[in-house]
Amino acid sequence: MDTHRLHSSGLLLVVLAVAVAVTTEAKLVPNFYSKTCPSAERIIADVVSQKQLSQPTTAAGVLRVFFHDCFVSGCDASVLVAPSAFARSERDAAQSQSLPGDAFEAVTRAKTALELECPGVVSCADVLAIAARDLVTMTGGPFYPLRLGRKDALASSPAAPDAELPLANSTVPRLIAMFAAKGFTDQDLVALSGAHTLGFAHCSEFADRIFRRTKGGGGAAPHDPTMNPAYAKGLQDACKNYLRDPTVAVFNDIMTPGKFDNMYFVNLQRGLGLLSTDQELWTDPRTRPLVQRYAANQTAFFADFARAIVKLSVQGVKTGRDGEVRRRCDMFNGNPVPRG
Repeated sequence: MDTHRLHSSGLLLVVLAVAVAVTTEAKLVPNFYSKTCPSAERIIADVVSQKQLSQPTTAAGVLRVFFHDCFVSGCDASVLVAPSAFARSERDAAQSQSLPGDAFEAVTRAKTALELECPGVVSCADVLAIAARDLVTMTGGPFYPLRLGRKDALASSPAAPDAELPLANSTVPRLIAMFAAKGFTDQDLVALSGAHTLGFAHCSEFADRIFRRTKGGGGAAPHDPTMNPAYAKGLQDACKNYLRDPTVAVFNDIMTPGKFDNMYFVNLQRGLGLLSTDQELWTDPRTRPLVQRYAANQTAFFADFARAIVKLSVQGVKTGRDGEVRRRCDMFNGNPVPRG
């Protein structure tokens, strides 16, 4: 077997894949809608800001949906497709079950307003990207430039999210591997994790950290020992009925839950990380220095977060004939109306 030839062929495939990705990314431009729908960004900003004012959890929800969309099969609005009587979608995956309805509603409202102004022009993928950026800024986070021109996916896989997304209890080595596979560095991982400064998690996602049963002879601690004891006790009280009411949830950042800031990293140093994936960023020696840096310097966090999310925003984008501009974000063009 000619191993040198096989190695060269593999290297050529990687180079070709990178070249295709760069070419696709290059088709995106900041002023993509300057002639076809010049008021697009203003319309989206107006709609989502009103939604955020009336429902303050919207920003966290849209940001989470944006991450789910881009990390799974690229930024192509495939996560927005609703399952129908004819086909399943990403929304059927276990990892998608807790995605908040107010986030989907915000995108739907923005898309509806755009269809009245310039029908069939602005893709749902671009709507989601712009909405996430504007809501980050609205809640105190950094403004970052976006290149536009994404097309919407022609498929939505019900299996992809569970295969590609990290879990609430993923270890740091697992997170690093998953992010590296998509071209992200350890710094990107930690900076993007800072998005947990907004939003909440359901008790079922961290129950194993706070309801550990002690064994005979006083073996296991009653909660994860990396947690601040007072914090763990408060979470036990808040989540005591979570098995009967699975909707019970707790803010990721108990200090400034509605503000995009660096408090998430400050909290990790105090044992106030909600999910094990959060707290492990502090305990793992590879990510701890970055947590320290961002806890001490919000400006550095904002700069690195902006770079990382811009990088995320061009993951696997579809352009040209690889996608379409959906008339409705929850269904492919030409499909029957999805069931409710």
